[in-house]
Amino acid sequence: MSWVVLVLAGLVEVAWSQSIKPTNNFTRPLPTLLCLALAAVAVYLLSWSMNSLPVGTAYAVFTGIGAIGAITLGVVVNRDPLSIGRFAALALIVGGIVLARVTTTAPTE
Repeated sequence: MSWVVLVLAGLVEVAWSQSIKPTNNFTRPLPTLLCLALAAVAVYLLSWSMNSLPVGTAYAVFTGIGAIGAITLGVVVNRDPLSIGRFAALALIVGGIVLARVTTTAPTE
């Protein structure tokens, strides 16, 4: 269950990353409230997943999902360029997340 919550936390982080720009440097109240709420939910879910996952693994996966989502949305929505180097970086991040998942065991208590 912790991995499911961690993936959800990562997806909320992607939404959060996309909610920052509309705040216009935190000068627009409603977008700012949404941004802060998404950040709080993402961190709460991340902290919940850390109850049974190692902190380093959880945080690396969390930020990896966020990076993949932010770059992908940038390419699809904002038409950011996707070079071979950027694609390779995304592939390495995905590979790192998969490797972290298959090599992490729950701590024994």
